Amino acid sequence: MRYYQLAGSDGRRLAVDDGDGIADLTAMKPTLETFGDLVGAATITDVGADEVADRLAADAPRLERATLEEATVPVDAGEVWAAGVTYEISEAAREEESTMPEMYLDVYDNERPEIFFKATPSRTVGPSEAVGIRADSEWDVPEPELGIVLAGEEIVGYTIGNDMSSRSIEGENPLYLPQAKVYDRCCSLGPCVRSAESIADPHDLEMWMEIRRGEETLYEDATNTGEMARTVEELADYYTKHNTVPEQSVLLTGTSLVPENEFTLREGDIVEIGIESIGTLSNPVTQV
Repeated sequence: MRYYQLAGSDGRRLAVDDGDGIADLTAMKPTLETFGDLVGAATITDVGADEVADRLAADAPRLERATLEEATVPVDAGEVWAAGVTYEISEAAREEESTMPEMYLDVYDNERPEIFFKATPSRTVGPSEAVGIRADSEWDVPEPELGIVLAGEEIVGYTIGNDMSSRSIEGENPLYLPQAKVYDRCCSLGPCVRSAESIADPHDLEMWMEIRRGEETLYEDATNTGEMARTVEELADYYTKHNTVPEQSVLLTGTSLVPENEFTLREGDIVEIGIESIGTLSNPVTQV
């Protein structure tokens, strides 16, 4: 099932696409306004979130599909973290941009993955909202990634993430990574959360990205999460161990779609990222 958090004139609502249409879960249970509320209810009743949603959806009013245009960030993540150098192409790209290239090969081959802080709620945007490129950066790219949605230490779903990055700042010195990664509008999530129990294998999902400037397509390519050198369980374990994590969080898992070195984003560009079984996340670009 796919879960959407909506923000309309009548307040926040949680909707589910159960294959037969869009069911308004909040209309059945006003206390269910977010995906986190649903996960909490499932925990109390000791059943899966999909089972709770399925019971409610049976009698829930149906929404027009156009209502999904009101979709916001799909999960109220207290923090967003990210994993780096999890695909061979991203390891190569980081080596190319860096003044210390050998360190990235060490991470790619090492038992311990790179896990870094990415965004707070105030720095995270949802579908159709603008993602940011820094005014003090000369080389900016989107990074399409499968996002792990966690409730505490448990994987409860998956979403799409765009880990916006300044390659010029990061490449100048690895110690500048936080400035290259963490800034206003540096992360987008959406358009929904696909429940973990309804994804047969998160390591076999087609992923694609398209970047448009006006009527021109500047970049278009596809990959598969099977190219990832780590498992989602391994990454989640390293993120949560020895770490007090929020009630809800998202961990991005790295990218294997990297535009050519000559490319940089500009204000007004449109970035579309799709992942099989989840959907498509679209964001315009603005300068921050």
